[in-house]
Formats: sequence, structure tokens, C-alpha cells
Amino acid sequence: MSGDLGVTGLLALFGVVAFGAVIPVVPTGAAVSAAAVLARAEHPWEVVLVLLVGGAGAYAGDVVTYAALRTAGAPLAHRVGWLRADDPDGTLQHLRARLEADEVRSLLLSRLVPGGRIPVLLAAALGGYPLVRFASANVAAALLWSCLYGGIGLVGDALIPDPVVAVVVVVLAALAVGLVLPRLRRSRRDGAAQDGADVRPAGPA
Repeated sequence: MSGDLGVTGLLALFGVVAFGAVIPVVPTGAAVSAAAVLARAEHPWEVVLVLLVGGAGAYAGDVVTYAALRTAGAPLAHRVGWLRADDPDGTLQHLRARLEADEVRSLLLSRLVPGGRIPVLLAAALGGYPLVRFASANVAAALLWSCLYGGIGLVGDALIPDPVVAVVVVVLAALAVGLVLPRLRRSRRDGAAQDGADVRPAGPA
């Protein structure tokens, strides 16, 4: 086991990712990227453990969040603004429709977009979405998320010989991914809305 990572490091990674999945105050993706760099520096085979542990932490955090949402119910969702007060059922139906269209893709994207995970988990918890389907699809989504950020770390490490500098660079790159993706998604959504407005037929004069 690597002296730079080891069992303690893997447990710390699991804790950081799981905690960040429940309370999003830590950059969990950056943690996976940095851990992948540290693992590759000593024993490359430990990268697989990093990806698995990162995915397990993300999955565990999602399960805890799902359970909290299911227990707290709609009142909490209204209180913190996760549901529209004027049309709560419509909001849940919209979120559930997106989730059912492609479970893995929706869950993966929800992890990549800051603030996007809670609404999707809310749809699963309160919208009547089958628990078994959510639990199985989220395994793949959590692992894909971990592999994505682990890949960012490995690419940065391959391009930068100094492991210390590589860790700093990949952490910054992971943070940048978390900032850029939401902006691209928002721009695409705004563009689609504008296109819809442009083609809307004019009313009677």
C-alpha cells in the first residue's frame, strides 16, 4: 500500500466524498483527482482503489441524502425552495420524467452540476420513483463520476512530472470543470429558450 495514500488515505477519501455528497461544502471531485495522482505516484494499481472508493463515497452520500429527503418529505423541500410552492406536483413530475428518460445520464449530470443533485434525488425520493431502479442506476452514475475526476487527475499527472505540482494543477482543473459545465449547460438552456421564443407565433394584432 502506498505510503502517500494507504488505507488511511482511502478512508479519508471515502469520508470526504460521502460528507461532500450530503453537505456540498467540499470539492469532492478535486479530492478524487488529487487522490488518483497520489496513488499513481507510488503504486499505479491503487488508482483502481481510488476510483472505487470515490464512487462508493459518492453513492453512500446519495443514499443518505435520499433517505433524509424521503424522511423529511415535501415540507422540507418547500421550506428550502426545492419545490415550487404554486405547483409542487408539476415540479416533481418534470424531474421524474427527466430521470426516467435516462437514469444514469441524469444522475451523472446532476453530480457534475453544482446544485443539480438535490432536485434529482428529490424526484426519486418524493416522486414515486422506484427505489430499486434508483439504487441500481446510481451505482453506475457514481462510478462514472469518480472515473471522470480520476481521469482528470491522471491526465494532469501524465503531463506534469512533479507530483506536487500535478496535484495542485489537477485540483484546479477539477474545480474548473465544476464551474465550466454549469455555465455551458445554462447557456445551452438559455439559447434553447430564446429559440423557442423566436419561433413562437405572434398573437393577433
